[in-house]
Amino acid sequence: MRIPIERSPVKVYPDSKRVIARFFFNGEERAKGIIRRVMAINEQEVFGLISPILQDYSKRQRNITRLLHKHCNKLKHLFEDLNIDYDEVKHYRRLLIGSYFTHEYSIESAAFFNPSIVEDPDQSDLEEGQKRLIISFRAVGEGHISSIVFRRAIINKDNSINVIPVGNYIDEAEVIRNARYNKKLFFEKAIASIIDEGVLEVLKAKLDDQFEYAALRKIIIECQRVEEDDYKKLQYEKVLWLSDSYYEMVFSLDTDITDRVIFPYSELERKGIEDARFVKFTHEDGNPIYYATYTAFDGAMIMPKLLETRDFYDFKIRPLYGKGAQNKNLALFPRKINGNYVMISRIDGWNNYIMYSKNITIWEDPILLQEPKYNWEFVQIGNCGSPIETEYGWLVITHGVGPMRRYCLGASLFKLDDPSVEIGRLKEPLLVPNKEEREGYVPNVVYSCGSIINNDKLIIPYGLSDYSSSFAIVGLKELIDKLTSETP
Repeated sequence: MRIPIERSPVKVYPDSKRVIARFFFNGEERAKGIIRRVMAINEQEVFGLISPILQDYSKRQRNITRLLHKHCNKLKHLFEDLNIDYDEVKHYRRLLIGSYFTHEYSIESAAFFNPSIVEDPDQSDLEEGQKRLIISFRAVGEGHISSIVFRRAIINKDNSINVIPVGNYIDEAEVIRNARYNKKLFFEKAIASIIDEGVLEVLKAKLDDQFEYAALRKIIIECQRVEEDDYKKLQYEKVLWLSDSYYEMVFSLDTDITDRVIFPYSELERKGIEDARFVKFTHEDGNPIYYATYTAFDGAMIMPKLLETRDFYDFKIRPLYGKGAQNKNLALFPRKINGNYVMISRIDGWNNYIMYSKNITIWEDPILLQEPKYNWEFVQIGNCGSPIETEYGWLVITHGVGPMRRYCLGASLFKLDDPSVEIGRLKEPLLVPNKEEREGYVPNVVYSCGSIINNDKLIIPYGLSDYSSSFAIVGLKELIDKLTSETP
């Protein structure tokens, strides 16, 4: 018999009105033609064209003039090619040119799913028994490009959940490339990214053991200038793409959490930032930090990455290295165990593995932890977010894929001081897509990227067939009793 589970009536739906303004570019020749045409318009006509655009889009975009200026500035080199002095181009004309190179992108228009949930760093001004939460989602728009978006929620002492309405604007962060690269690790990742080894050897010989982005970019430009082989020129470009995988994102302090979107920035994640698993990690000194593992996807290659933040304004992003940093489904334990960081992964696509490391970005020697065992998980088993510490052991919500590619949620329990030891595992699913949940962007799927415990209940946010999200609630004691009675 399956354990009783309560489905919350609260649903979180995508909102196609949530749009960001992106740079729009269709090639240099077309761009030059647009610039020539706009430059030929007189000043009065320029003002007449840009004024209604600013009035209209200021209601949809935070600081639209800054965005249009930014997009116009990206074209400076084309002005030089056209023998136009960019500094002499007046304010409104720059804005008008920028508007021709801007388009709105609806980040949630196609799908909205795979939530993860953590405590908000701000727990002020709450009533007794309440807790403020941050929920992340995978949002998908045109072209199946995934990004990370957020909602804030309040959970009460009776575990009722109130998801706060979103703000009026969406804001992208300022991206800062201030990484200092370790040559050995950087080139190991480059080899794993299938970049030409001859090109890598040339660069390795020219770089110090520790180097910065500016030094790498200068060397690559010099190498490309003398290189005649188009294939190798592209390989040099791919090294720059890899270097862009290390960056920092800083959001304005006047944005609400619902205003912030983590949109793909580097070329190696241009097709999506997938399935972020957030966890509140507590260091030995008691100081918390928030980490998220996610999958970067460029349309062909998968790269596991690590995101870290203390306040959800400033995010640092780095790739993960090693034999264990492969495929999808990496989830970090919320503290060190016996002096090691610990991670669950699914490096081969269908089994769960466990890994230990002294360095949070380097993961070697994955150890097989779980294989598909029951009929509802014969295709694959994986985690649904970071393990949760209980007095009885590490609770891991799993996903299983069975007949008709149906995704169900399960649960397992592992030993606290040695999480490679499985204490218990549900023989039947914890959550199965019901009649109302099975229709959507990807039918027959329930899936989660992270849960929490509140007032002796396990709260599982979950995606409904990749279209919307809701919450499931299960008694912790009942779940633990069931797990300990069903030994693996």
